[in-house]
Amino acid sequence: MVSRSAKERVAELRTLLNKAAHAYYVLDEPFLEDTIYDRLYRELRELEYKYPELIAFDSPTQRIGGEPSNRFERITHKVPLYSLDNAFNLSELDAWNLRLRKIVEANSPQLLEEQPFSLVAELKIDGNAIALTYENGLLINAATRGDGEEGEDITNNVRTISSVPLRLLMNNPPPWLEVRGEAFIPNQTFSRINNERRQRSEPIFANPRNACAGTLRQLDPKIVASRHLDFFAYTMHLPDEWESKDDSFLSPKCQWDAIHWLKRAGFKINSFAELIKGMDDLVEFTKKWDASRQDLPYEIDGLVLKINDFSVQLAAGFTKKAPRWAIALKFAAEEAPSELLRLTCQVGRTGAVTPVAEFEPVLLAGTKVSRATLHNADRLAFLDLHIGDTIVIRKAGEIIPEVVRVLKELRIPNSESLKLPNLCPECSSELQRGTGKSVTRCTNNSCPAILRGTLRHWVSKSSLDVEGFGDKLIEQLVDKSLVNSIAELYKLDLTILASLERMGLKSAKNLLSSLELSKKKPWHKQLYGLGIEHVGQVNARILADNFTSASMLSDASLSNIEAIRALDGIGPEIAFSVKSWFEKPLNQALLLDLKKVGFSLEKNILQIQNDTFSGVQKSFALDGKTFVLTGTMQSLTRSEAQRLIEESGGKVSSSVSTKTSYVVSGENPGKKLIKAKQLGIEIIDEVRLRELL
Repeated sequence: MVSRSAKERVAELRTLLNKAAHAYYVLDEPFLEDTIYDRLYRELRELEYKYPELIAFDSPTQRIGGEPSNRFERITHKVPLYSLDNAFNLSELDAWNLRLRKIVEANSPQLLEEQPFSLVAELKIDGNAIALTYENGLLINAATRGDGEEGEDITNNVRTISSVPLRLLMNNPPPWLEVRGEAFIPNQTFSRINNERRQRSEPIFANPRNACAGTLRQLDPKIVASRHLDFFAYTMHLPDEWESKDDSFLSPKCQWDAIHWLKRAGFKINSFAELIKGMDDLVEFTKKWDASRQDLPYEIDGLVLKINDFSVQLAAGFTKKAPRWAIALKFAAEEAPSELLRLTCQVGRTGAVTPVAEFEPVLLAGTKVSRATLHNADRLAFLDLHIGDTIVIRKAGEIIPEVVRVLKELRIPNSESLKLPNLCPECSSELQRGTGKSVTRCTNNSCPAILRGTLRHWVSKSSLDVEGFGDKLIEQLVDKSLVNSIAELYKLDLTILASLERMGLKSAKNLLSSLELSKKKPWHKQLYGLGIEHVGQVNARILADNFTSASMLSDASLSNIEAIRALDGIGPEIAFSVKSWFEKPLNQALLLDLKKVGFSLEKNILQIQNDTFSGVQKSFALDGKTFVLTGTMQSLTRSEAQRLIEESGGKVSSSVSTKTSYVVSGENPGKKLIKAKQLGIEIIDEVRLRELL
């Protein structure tokens, strides 16, 4: 029996995917990213496999591609231009290989002598498949994939692509040749196109693939030429009866030979393709390109794996939609759909209330996530979330999950809209939002969430670096009212501390010892640990260097705020935040309490002497230079590298811009490296960084 929910889900998916295909192929107005389409398509295919009776004639699984636009003439492909099935991990690849061997064994058992099958692994360029037809060596037409049988005639547009030869580089060419390949837009060109569109107040392209698709289907070839598309050839079809008179162009018997045949004939091929002999080689190839894809000047979203031997390909055959002998191994998705379960709220150390979406777990960039920030009330209202919505999750900067949009086509009728609560979820105080402000806050200084956040910040590695404090211990101290401020951490009793859960006498002694050591941390660390809004590590150091004690900084903020605003790197927002902090009697009382428990809250003599005698040389070493760190360094953590740069007068930024002096690149760098190359920023390694230091 087919459940009602399965029927409804299949109908929803079928409608949405058909609508997405029409928008992409016919209207040139895509609204679903490829990764989202792939996931929803896969869900539909799995449901139809489980319930074959739900397969409908109009299901997107029952045809190869979308309908071609009627703005172009149609071209019938000599050989169907199939799409590929997908695998999303090595286990699924193993299953594909096992199915393939069974089919080949049934059709041509003699071919199984090769153990295992030899594969050709190629990068899966994130572009658009096109078919080129040559007659007697001349390009006569070019077509899109279309529905796999017929495509759109885009010959005039393709003729503008410099990497597509208009004539084959060979004598005595075949009577006809069909070449398949991928047209794409390089990243640097994509950035230029979008910048130009912004300047003209035109909508920007979502990604290079969409830009390429829109470009190929322009009616004016001059526009196509201005966008400088590129092309990689990856396979070919020749007449069965044709025999070359040139030994360099004998009909290839395998995919590896076909690629190099195309190269000799004048086509650009992707030089990173490899001949894979076994699973170990394949795993190594996959790991290498999953880690290194950000370094490429174009987008890839996975690998394409093909049986090398054409005779094995022939024995494996095709399904209605795809060749059995090839598969796309997709990299871990950076976006994925999921079902929204509930809305929760987090209260930070400044009282800021952050809405958080909780959803069915999904795998993103190799890790499973089930929660994502919604930032603030404005973002929540913009997304218009309802319970049970299908939402799209993305990892911002490949680290922090966020909700990017809602698939409203799948919304449950009459579902409940989600909004921020009026009361603090921790202390039930009324939440407040200032006029023109985006942040909603709890202003109750006794709120347990604010106290927990304040304590976490104070003991963190970047602040006072008090070893032994974990979240569980801080929760116990706050919940049992053993600590009501930072200063009270230094009044903890050994016996009481040792009696807490997961603590013992030895752990308690170590913790008290670490607390005692923290009193000797430098003034800028103490200042940063106070958690003044907008005062980060760099700003804390600037303030501490210019105001050598808490009392000096307090006096300046209350009577001469311009002295703070005048500092390089300190703007009016930071200055006002410092003033607001010192104005509060509760914070002045905290400073007195910290003095009583042994904190100086000022630069000591050694620090001042160090600044006087060696600080000048240090400050000039990297004075005025801005650094961006990406990837993993061999002997330095990021925080250590940042500390060394700042101690030498430099600054560390989280993003690359025209103001960046150097990008320090370690192993497995991210997209910052590509942007640096695009902007012409000098890229250095750890060795060069140490030389500069």
